[in-house]
Amino acid sequence: MTTLKSVYPLYLNNEAQQPNTDLEVTDKFTGEVAFRVAQADAATIDAGIAGAVEASEAMAAMPSYERQNVLNHCVTRFKERADELAYALCIEAGKPIKDSEGEVSRLIDTFRIAAEESVRMTGEVQTMDISPRAKGYRGMWKRVPIGPCSFISPFNFPLNLAAHKIAPAIAVGCPFVMKPASRTPLGAIIMGEILSETDLPKGAFSILPASRDGADLFTTDDRLKLLSFTGSPDVGWDLKARCAKKKVVLELGGNAAVIVDADANLEDAMERVIFGAFYQSGQSCIGVQRILIHADVYDRFRDMLVAKTATLIAGDPKDRDTFIGPMIHEKEASRLDGWIQEAVAKGGTLLCGGKRDGAMLEATLLENVPHDAKIVTEEAFGPVAVLSKFSDFKAAMAEVNNSKFGLQAGVFTRDLFKMFDCWDHLDVGGVVINDVPSFRIDNMPYGGVKDSGLGREGIRFAMEDMTEIRNLLIRGG
Repeated sequence: MTTLKSVYPLYLNNEAQQPNTDLEVTDKFTGEVAFRVAQADAATIDAGIAGAVEASEAMAAMPSYERQNVLNHCVTRFKERADELAYALCIEAGKPIKDSEGEVSRLIDTFRIAAEESVRMTGEVQTMDISPRAKGYRGMWKRVPIGPCSFISPFNFPLNLAAHKIAPAIAVGCPFVMKPASRTPLGAIIMGEILSETDLPKGAFSILPASRDGADLFTTDDRLKLLSFTGSPDVGWDLKARCAKKKVVLELGGNAAVIVDADANLEDAMERVIFGAFYQSGQSCIGVQRILIHADVYDRFRDMLVAKTATLIAGDPKDRDTFIGPMIHEKEASRLDGWIQEAVAKGGTLLCGGKRDGAMLEATLLENVPHDAKIVTEEAFGPVAVLSKFSDFKAAMAEVNNSKFGLQAGVFTRDLFKMFDCWDHLDVGGVVINDVPSFRIDNMPYGGVKDSGLGREGIRFAMEDMTEIRNLLIRGG
């Protein structure tokens, strides 16, 4: 069994520092303190921002092959330390070990993609003589790093969602300060350890666990040119309101829907919907929360889902047979338990699950839930999904859109015209055909509309956000 240290540092201006051991990180299954991590105060965060400012010129001047070498070094070291990274994730996030190993593979993919894209920072030569007054002019533009960036990452994918900020920043030459989630900081700290092995300019990165109350500088400091935040909608939009002039990228929440049409392969759809609803205890912003099923197959598909859900093994995430682990904290499980009870009190039917033991919440399916119940209108962020019936496909699309969120939607159909109708009319950032909205490939543009966010991640698209266009106009002799 992989072992972890009991104490971990923060990383300030590329260097490990251990000013304290104030941040206690628990094993999410046992509730016991698993390790202690240094916590940054305001002065440390200020020093990290100052270091990033100081490193801006050197980072921007790094040749692309040197940035690529840094990213390739990370890929190599992540592979070498894959078991350690997966075990740390299993402990600090309560993520089942198989899912933890899957996230490590995505971490490696994300850095590998960034290494490839780091040498593709292209621009364009423009035709300027579009009218007589522009005769003799030539133009071209290129992308340049935006400057020091601030990153705030969430607890649910503490490796890969941090990677989606760190890797493109290195690819374009932006120094950064990162605040990892206090409940799951270890993955980012290990990334900092690996980055410290490279020749990045001093100040290129700081990994600074901090309390939410003490982290205001990540948002308000005007030396930072971009904030990239992944987390809850309420927090994200509040941060945007306080960001003043800096660019903001927000990857926020959702209550993702999946449509299962009458012509779907029900066995395949059932397996994927179960994955989408209950993978890592439903703690994903694109987890399946609303399941819209055609009336012709509703009863059959509902019964298939209920039967499969009953077979899911819940327990210790370190056990390789476990599919449902603990939620991140008992209070989150208690919140969602309350939403289930509210749905039943309003007339909803509990099909399976619904029991809670501390941070463990059973995989739960409901039907006949009123549209105004929190479990329908808000982001559940846990192992609960709601079934509903439709007869008209356009009405089903309208129901998908009947949400303040719009991250991704899934559609199981064999009808090409319905597929294009969904792509044209679903008000979401991405439409996934014959799979659940919970599926993401790390080079695709990923993000949402409405309350689900602002901007797109996916390496190339994040690189665009972390750069600015600089134009060159030349008047001929």
